[in-house]
Amino acid sequence: MVELVKKGISKDELLDKYQHVVGLNNINAEIKAGKITVIMGLSGSGKSTLIRHFNRLIEPTEGEILVDGENVLMMDNKQLQQLRQERMSMVFQKFALLPHRSVIDNAAMALWIRGMDEKESREQAQPWVMRVDLDGYENHYPHQLSGGMQQRVGLARALASNSEIMLMDEAFSALDPLIRNNMQDLLIDIQKDLRKTIVFITHDLDEALKLADHLVILKDGEIIQQGEPQYILLNPNNPYIEDFVSEINRARVLRVRSVMHKNNIKKKTDGEIDADDNLESVIALSKGNTNHIYSVLEDGKPIGILDMKVLVQALVPRISSNQNKAK
Repeated sequence: MVELVKKGISKDELLDKYQHVVGLNNINAEIKAGKITVIMGLSGSGKSTLIRHFNRLIEPTEGEILVDGENVLMMDNKQLQQLRQERMSMVFQKFALLPHRSVIDNAAMALWIRGMDEKESREQAQPWVMRVDLDGYENHYPHQLSGGMQQRVGLARALASNSEIMLMDEAFSALDPLIRNNMQDLLIDIQKDLRKTIVFITHDLDEALKLADHLVILKDGEIIQQGEPQYILLNPNNPYIEDFVSEINRARVLRVRSVMHKNNIKKKTDGEIDADDNLESVIALSKGNTNHIYSVLEDGKPIGILDMKVLVQALVPRISSNQNKAK
């Protein structure tokens, strides 16, 4: 079937003629160390299949998976086990907690599986239980916790393993919106300190834009576009992406640095704003006055200006394919 795919057979034709499904096709993505890479797409796009290839929960049909130049596909069972236990942790959508183990024992799971005695593993896991705001719940069991609390145990378990890479497969999608937002904020806060290499799977564009340093968008098992999230939002490369981003609240998502004029620094402006402020906050500051021009700062130093007229233009999305069809 691989040769047929290489020759260009479509996913639908392969299914119709041969009853085989293309899970992923010609995936080439660079996961940057110390950054959050978000892989997103609708149901059936291949995103969860892709993340399970990284630690070989699913065996690729063809290709390479390189971690620091080492091909994961060439690892024997012992090397693969070491990769999963020490270098690459995973946070699952369904929590995957051991129901007969307490919060602290679930958090310490990776440590005692490696052979560390239970007392020491609990001691090393305790700071992470506290970091995810579960201090006092150490001796509770999963069934005694809410969904959000259970997911925080899963996050503490991944952090306690001290792995350099964290795989998060729709880790927050089963949570209520408010709890989900809190978990996103918690992950961002932890990442500021730890600088883990995180691969995060989601079908939610708002979540992707909030978390991603690098965004990979899949459709039918193929990468449609990848790059810096703000760039993709402003420069969608095909109608599918345009439709995807057309309904997003651009003022809340876009950052000043994405629409400012670099190095065009004026002495007289109407105020100072930070490069990472979102456009919504700038609109509030200006009270809607499109004649204002602001000095943009990064680490306290001016790096450019933002003209409110340019800001307003950035809020207007390109015409989506649905709008084109309507015309």
